[in-house]
Amino acid sequence: MTQLTPARVLEAGGRLATESARFASYGWMRGTSGNLSEVVTRDPLRLAVTASGLDKGELTPADVAVVDPKGEPVTVEGVAPLRPSAEAGLHARVAAVTGADAVVHVHALNSVLAGHRWPGGVHLRDIETLKGIGRLAHDDEVVFPVISNSQDMGELGDRFEAAYDPRTPAVIVANHGLYTWGTDLVHARHVTECVEWLLAYALATA
Repeated sequence: MTQLTPARVLEAGGRLATESARFASYGWMRGTSGNLSEVVTRDPLRLAVTASGLDKGELTPADVAVVDPKGEPVTVEGVAPLRPSAEAGLHARVAAVTGADAVVHVHALNSVLAGHRWPGGVHLRDIETLKGIGRLAHDDEVVFPVISNSQDMGELGDRFEAAYDPRTPAVIVANHGLYTWGTDLVHARHVTECVEWLLAYALATA
């Protein structure tokens, strides 16, 4: 069992703040929207998640909450208790199902537009940038799943799990935004950037 220390949480908070500022600079976390998370222990599963209601371009390492597999807050002595996003439960579900150590949720416009245009999933093939999400550039049919939105994270998690394809590290939540994941925050960022580009390409060439 990995010890959950304040230093470990705040180190994760620093990485989350850095990546949040980057995504905010892209215009993908407008207002206080979106959230990022990083697994800080796997047994038991605990995630550091960006705190709710804060400008994602101005976070500090302390602007983080720790949650359990259901997205409920976990007290860590030495870390100020902040309110996690209501979507933390889906972050935890994604981390548990996929084995990923970082989850990204952004409100990038192209993901919402693509989900609206192709509610049955966004199909792509024969485009080089697919390699950026671990797929093949040719002769590989890639589908980004689209699931309907819900304010109930248990229900949304069930929809995610039903649509999940282990080959594709992304899911679009209709009329909401994009979830992606990776082996760490940098990898998850690269996946997010590539998926957003691919969705822009799909819309532009439709």
